[in-house]
Amino acid sequence: MGADDGWHWNDAWIFVSAVIAERLERDRALHAALPVTGASLADVLAAADFLHHAVPTRDELEFSVRRLAGAGLLRVEDDLVEVAAAGEQLWRTRPFSGLSSAVMTMQTQLNRASGPGESEWTLDEPTYATALREYRMRLADGR
Repeated sequence: MGADDGWHWNDAWIFVSAVIAERLERDRALHAALPVTGASLADVLAAADFLHHAVPTRDELEFSVRRLAGAGLLRVEDDLVEVAAAGEQLWRTRPFSGLSSAVMTMQTQLNRASGPGESEWTLDEPTYATALREYRMRLADGR
């Protein structure tokens, strides 16, 4: 599965999850008068679970984020994910379909846009484990 074999469903799932996570984080920051810094990996995992009732594995998350970041749709620094300007444009111009079919709609939009890229970003096991643990703690707390 290289960068030249088109967009996969998981890529769209992670992209939509990043959009949702970043928007929620932006709203929280604005209401608390805090700087907007992007969504954490735990936020992305939470959004992914909300959308698909599953948490992406470390490999799934790393693979898709690398492709999305390489295509200029996401920016990633450490464990913070932001939707890049090109990603915002793609999200805003998609046919509105509601959340139940947003991933399928976005996969179609991705395939109509440009192909996936390949960034150098890596997700090591300790960083993924920390994000997963944070997400699970939030879940146990009812957040």
